Amino acid sequence: MVNDETEIIGIVEDVSVHIEETGFTVLELSSDDEFITVVGVLPDVAVGEKLTVRGNYDTHPLYGRQFKAKSFARSLPSSAQDLFKYLSAGTVKGIGPATAQKIVEEFGDDAFDILENHPEKLSRIKGISRQKANTICEEFSRQFAVRQTLIALEKFGMTARESLNAYKIFGFNAVDMIKTNPYILCAEGIGVNFERADAIASSLPEQPEQMHRIRAGVLHVLRHNLGNGHTCCPRDKLALPATELLGVEEQLLREATDALIRDRQLVSEELDGREFLFLPYIHRSEKNAARRIKVLCSFPPAGKPTLLQDIEDIENTLCIRYEQKQKAAIITAVEKGVLILTGGPGTGKTTAINGMISLFQKDNLRIALAAPTGRAAKRMSEITGMEAKTIHRLLEVEWDDEDNQAFSRNERNPIEADVLIVDELSMIDIQLFSSLLDALPLGCRLIMVGDSDQLPPVGAGNVLHDMIGSGMLPVVELKEVFRQAQRSVIVTNAHKIVSGENPDLTRKDGDFFFMPRRVGSQAAETVCELCAARLPKAYGYSPITDIQVLCPSRRGEMGTYNLNRRLQEVINPPDKRKNEITVGMFRFREGDKVMHIKNNYDILWKKPDGEEGSGVFNGDIGTIESIRPDGMTKIIFDDGRECSYFPDTMRELELAYAVTVHKSQGNEFEAVIMPVLNTPELLSYRNLLYTAVTRAKKLMIIVGNEEQVYRMARNDKKARRYSALRHFLLE
Repeated sequence: MVNDETEIIGIVEDVSVHIEETGFTVLELSSDDEFITVVGVLPDVAVGEKLTVRGNYDTHPLYGRQFKAKSFARSLPSSAQDLFKYLSAGTVKGIGPATAQKIVEEFGDDAFDILENHPEKLSRIKGISRQKANTICEEFSRQFAVRQTLIALEKFGMTARESLNAYKIFGFNAVDMIKTNPYILCAEGIGVNFERADAIASSLPEQPEQMHRIRAGVLHVLRHNLGNGHTCCPRDKLALPATELLGVEEQLLREATDALIRDRQLVSEELDGREFLFLPYIHRSEKNAARRIKVLCSFPPAGKPTLLQDIEDIENTLCIRYEQKQKAAIITAVEKGVLILTGGPGTGKTTAINGMISLFQKDNLRIALAAPTGRAAKRMSEITGMEAKTIHRLLEVEWDDEDNQAFSRNERNPIEADVLIVDELSMIDIQLFSSLLDALPLGCRLIMVGDSDQLPPVGAGNVLHDMIGSGMLPVVELKEVFRQAQRSVIVTNAHKIVSGENPDLTRKDGDFFFMPRRVGSQAAETVCELCAARLPKAYGYSPITDIQVLCPSRRGEMGTYNLNRRLQEVINPPDKRKNEITVGMFRFREGDKVMHIKNNYDILWKKPDGEEGSGVFNGDIGTIESIRPDGMTKIIFDDGRECSYFPDTMRELELAYAVTVHKSQGNEFEAVIMPVLNTPELLSYRNLLYTAVTRAKKLMIIVGNEEQVYRMARNDKKARRYSALRHFLLE
């Protein structure tokens, strides 16, 4: 179990690490005759200050026992001894240990009052001139003002990091500015959402101007849309959700939107005769991606004629025969240098990629392989025999001075490759794609591989569809299903689904099975039996590493929340020998299968071969190896990375016996079980069913109602995703 937050009170004895830009600090706190290492966002804390810190004890894999601070309050030193520690630490420019001792000896407990209010008295001390006294007191007053500002900001209920971010943006006027307009806290880089800003506004004695709230509400709706995958929003569609959120008339909404456009907090573009609104950074990503693609198409890499003899040589060497579309893909990749290769399962994308690689290697070209997820990169390595990296690792993710994600590989420092082959293109959102294009060196070939019938990315954008729809790039679609693949019912049913036909649910042999269930509790029981007993016994599959339950939804009897609870009970039940930890709504146990649900670039990892790095990403799946009594948890991910999680970091994990189809993108599993019963209408569509089926490598089982399965296959109504890459490409 996770302990409740602990409070410790003590005097700062030493500050060993302080990063001014982020406020991250490591310090020694003297509390009840004990020295405690405290880490966290503790801006401008100095030796000698008295701190009240709230948080939890953790054990760092390298640095041992630490207290992780989540919040803190401070008071300036009160005793002469603590005053001396504070001043002698060099906190105030111009005061060293010798001068600090003189000040404390001269003024005792009144030293702070002298520094703040009576600089002329400081010049009584030998060695301090009137000018130096003024300089020292000005610096002290500045630092005192910073501390008072941060303390005042934290009284709004803001975290130390949020307070520091607000101070860095708004300076000493931050408190007054927030009292006038608390919605400025919704600005990028602070981290306060609209609901919290609304709560702060309600707590103020004087309510802010209505227009401040309306403008913030409009931006909030657009950010929410971004979370649903839209890079932009038609202005006429903004009115309903915004007026419902804000409870105001449309005229006020129009005025606020116009003001946001004038102030460049929104970008307005006319697309096909309709006005669309963008958040500026997403607009930049789509514009930049379009610009980079146009450059690639206008100045393609130097190609060479590909003789059919070259391809025949590869066929003879590898004992294969390419079909015409595969040959066309290989020739286009070599001659044009830019290619989108699409196709469903069993159509030979892998074979075509390996043919390209053979020709590129023959020309001694440097080849880089990349995919959005660790599992997809691992699979790419297995099918090509070459190292493949996640896109984040290829671009070398890092943090900039504003504590935002950045990539060290960019236009000024491109990747070192002559050819880049990117798999699972349908998963890549517009921001990551724009960054990837920035990192391409001049003359680099770009081969993009994906399945256009799969779900769009979890993040914002519709990269693959927009590029294909623009008609600007060479596209080769593989359609012929090879004979050996035709033996797989998974493959044949996937192609039936994508064609709008009913999948064959009658087969009792092969690799695709349907188990009819009409009652939710019975379907859930069947899913649990298959995972825990029947498939392990019949096929030797592990319910942790081989079997994956994929659900259309998170909620309901067939959703991931309920099924994860039930699957944990039968696959990894409570055991006195297994430690547990409860975080949020999940009780995690040693041996549990878990998924990381948001990108975290700070988590350190190590592989069995000694390779080390940092970064765990949304969708990574692993197993809990151990949970220590202090809550420190070791997790081993499917690609071999071993990570240590603090209890607060565990909030970025969920049980993963069952995951949504959306979260499974880029992954493949030996066996997939999909419940299809009482599926919400909004999630009963073809692409979702197709994506689930194509995640299965050797065995696919659907449990539920066949008519609902057929209805999903027939329903080609995709949820509309607003994006502008295609438009910008055709401008």
